Parts: sequence; C-alpha cells; structure tokens
Amino acid sequence: MENAVAMQAYMKGIAPFFGIKATERRALLKEHIALHGPPPLDELQAICRAAFAFQEREMHHTAVDLVMRHAKRLTPDDLPWIEELIITKSWWDTVDALAVHVVGVILKRHPKEITKWNKRWITHKDLWLNRTAILFQNKWKEDTDRVLLFANIDRHAAHKDFFIRKAIGWALRELAATDAKAVKAFVESRKLSPLSQREALRKIIAS
Repeated sequence: MENAVAMQAYMKGIAPFFGIKATERRALLKEHIALHGPPPLDELQAICRAAFAFQEREMHHTAVDLVMRHAKRLTPDDLPWIEELIITKSWWDTVDALAVHVVGVILKRHPKEITKWNKRWITHKDLWLNRTAILFQNKWKEDTDRVLLFANIDRHAAHKDFFIRKAIGWALRELAATDAKAVKAFVESRKLSPLSQREALRKIIAS
C-alpha cells in the first residue's frame, strides 16, 4: 500500500497503482510468457485495450511492455490502435515508451508512412500526439531526419506546455549524440524556451 501511494503521488495522480515496482512487474510478465507463451499477434490489440480499461497504472504499463516486445512485427496498419493507447490516460510514462520504442520502430521500417503520420500528430490538438511526433526518431541516431525534426520543433517551439518543451530538448539532446554541430547551430538560430535549450545542450556542454 505504501508503494502504491508513493507511486501515485510521483505520477501526479494520473491513475491508482497496485504498488508493483517496474522490475517486479516485468519479471512477472516474463514468467507468464515463459509459462504460456507470448500472446498471438492478432490478439495483441484486444489485450492492450482490455489492459488500458483497468484503472491501475501497472496494467497500462504491462500493455505497453507487450507492444514493445512485438514492435518489430507490427506495421503501419497497427498505428491507429497504438495512437489510441497514446491518447488514453496519457502521461509521459506510457506515451514516451510508445513513441520511441513502438512508433519509432514501425516508422523506421516503413519510411513511406512517415509523412502521413507525422503530419497527423504534429498538427493534432492533442499535445501527447505532438510529443509523439517530436520524439519518435529518438533512437534513430545517424538516420534521424533532421529537416523533419527541426520542422516539428519549429512548429511547437513557443508551446507553453512543460511536456512539449521537455520533448524538444530531449529530441535535440538525442540527436546531439551523433550530430552535436547541427544541434548547436539549430539552437543558436532559434528562440527556444530555457528548458528546451538547456536540455538540448546538456551533453554538448558536458563533453
């Protein structure tokens, strides 16, 4: 119970918690899969929706973990229901995992779909889909489409929300690991929020 209260407070009351820590939760999922096998791919959508119907956050996390395990087998046809998960009980913990480790994996394997989905998300009224568009390339390293990323950032550079400003800084910081020069030039040529700028240059300054 003590864990549940602390976890709910840390996550700003987005949902109640059972109080199961991440390491224990993932161990339980691993044990279940070892005993019963992974869920069939054609049942994954229904399983994840059912998990998100629960109030407790650990159920949402378990659904996200399952999607991440299957990410390389998913296609753009799965993006509509993944988008549904992104905008259901949205907070950074589920949104970021889906954006970087699911959406990013799918779109990297299907680059012809990037323009369509990026346009939908970066222009959407839902800020978590905006954040998804900014973050989905975070693990692409040298393959990051800098023009696309910079355009996405320019569109929301003046956004007042903390989570958009943080996403901008995080995305730039990830790119800086492989192209610090481009990131430094971009930051110097734009008026970004102090948070975005600080996060973007953190590794460059430290190096």
